[in-house]
Amino acid sequence: MVIRFAVLAVLGAVAWLLVRSLIGRGKTAGRGRTAGGSGKMQQDSKVQDVLVEDPVCHTLVPKNQAIRLRQDGTTYYFCSEACCDKFVGKERGEQ
Repeated sequence: MVIRFAVLAVLGAVAWLLVRSLIGRGKTAGRGRTAGGSGKMQQDSKVQDVLVEDPVCHTLVPKNQAIRLRQDGTTYYFCSEACCDKFVGKERGEQ
């Protein structure tokens, strides 16, 4: 009688773990998979934003929020109009 109870308890525990793992898979089945369902983690193809360094004060600024100055085929990024004006003044030889 005790052996039957032990066997049933073990089978019940195995069944419970099996059901729990299947339920857990069902909740996350669509997450992190590509459209083809290959199971590889899906990566964003777009970078949200890139930080650029202001050449005057060396502050890091999100590229889409920075003030841009195109000069001699090079684009410079600034954190503020003041830094941009200071940069343009240095380029002209002003101090």
